Amino acid sequence: MNKLFSILMIALMAAQIWRPFGVPGLRRRGDFWKIALAAMVVFGLDVLLRPH
Repeated sequence: MNKLFSILMIALMAAQIWRPFGVPGLRRRGDFWKIALAAMVVFGLDVLLRPH
């Protein structure tokens, strides 16, 4: 699941650079870093909440 999520996040960042989504907070091409920041938070929560 993490690999699928990683590929999805990379695809979203590439799409944001190619053509911005236009939603509030993601209106410019340079806002792709916000998607990367959200992905890092999700991965961090995944590591913290993993039942190992």
